[in-house]
Amino acid sequence: MLNQGQYIVNQNSFFDYLIKKKRIEISDIIKHEIKKKKIKINSVLDIGSSSDKESIFSNIILKNLNFTSNIKSITNRKIQSKLFKKILKKSITKKFSKKIIKNFISDLVLSSATIEHVGSINNQKKMIENIAFLTNKIFIITTPYRFFPLEIHTKIPLLHFLPKKIFRKILNLLNYNFFSKEKNLNLLSINELKIISKKLEKKFYLKIKLLKTFFFISNLILIGIKKND
Repeated sequence: MLNQGQYIVNQNSFFDYLIKKKRIEISDIIKHEIKKKKIKINSVLDIGSSSDKESIFSNIILKNLNFTSNIKSITNRKIQSKLFKKILKKSITKKFSKKIIKNFISDLVLSSATIEHVGSINNQKKMIENIAFLTNKIFIITTPYRFFPLEIHTKIPLLHFLPKKIFRKILNLLNYNFFSKEKNLNLLSINELKIISKKLEKKFYLKIKLLKTFFFISNLILIGIKKND
């Protein structure tokens, strides 16, 4: 079955245990960043949320941050979760009205393992720009690194190092039809993440933190801290 992050999930596998462990590490990095910058968080918005009992990964970063109130969600699916005060079923790549922005703008906006599933590079850029509109103080976007030796969605090694069009054609031949479509999986390199977030530099201090697994970069964490007007 597929979870919100669109991984092939075996709840008891060592591989999935590692993913869970890595997401806890990410939440610790977020907590450290917020503490270091002395950012007071009174509201949180989660992008791409999943139902509480969907998998071992469900909202695990958010849960580990230990925020207990005023947590909202924007997701393109119907979900059931006790975490969220308010849920909007809408794609993060679509246009947001001023009313929605007013109702959902939050001190911290978090998106974990979602940007690689919104489609084209233009959609990924729109997602980041929408997150900026919804951010009052700080946003965090995490995504698997394209050039980690093992492709974590299919669990196939090295194949994803090929040009994206060739990679998708081979996935299709191997019956990974879902992941062979750009709209379902579009992995990002460090340079691509820099390019699609560059427009935000006028209003945010941006940095990309690199998380490693077995000495290889495995995850990218884009952090944007809003500049004072």
